[in-house]
Amino acid sequence: MKHSHLRGWLRGRRLGLGIGQAAVEFALIAGLMLLLVCMVIDLCRAIHDEQLIAGLSRQGSNLASRGTTLPQAAAAVIGGSAALDLNDNGQVIITSVTNINRVYTITDQFSRGKVSASSRIGTGIGNPANMPASAKSALQPGQTMYITEIFFSYKPITPIKNLVKFAMPSTLYQAAYF
Repeated sequence: MKHSHLRGWLRGRRLGLGIGQAAVEFALIAGLMLLLVCMVIDLCRAIHDEQLIAGLSRQGSNLASRGTTLPQAAAAVIGGSAALDLNDNGQVIITSVTNINRVYTITDQFSRGKVSASSRIGTGIGNPANMPASAKSALQPGQTMYITEIFFSYKPITPIKNLVKFAMPSTLYQAAYF
């Protein structure tokens, strides 16, 4: 009789230790899973925003290349960005570059938005443009290319903002050449 009580007591002790160990393991894994879910949410939002600004930059360059004035093209891009609010959280810069005897020159430029950003193409009408070689090779003498650059200030929404900021840039950038 004594041995059966002892066995039951030992079995209960082992079972209790198992539950405590499982609770500790669950707490560790649940914390890591929550961290992972937060990171995935912010990463997916950043990818989504990047895709939106890629489409908007193509829209701006496409409009400008079809004869729309640069201010009108920028207004269309800003107006098409309701989900992003580019007017307050971004900067849209549309630049026209003309190949004048193999000198790629900025012939017009328009900027709109409240984020402070400088064009990676260059600034100032009449100044040389800083363009990738692939864009330069596509531009024949006398032709004009329209470049829409969009800078967007990305803000994570999950509680691990500082960790995500370390892994991702705070400003997203896209450019389209037409």
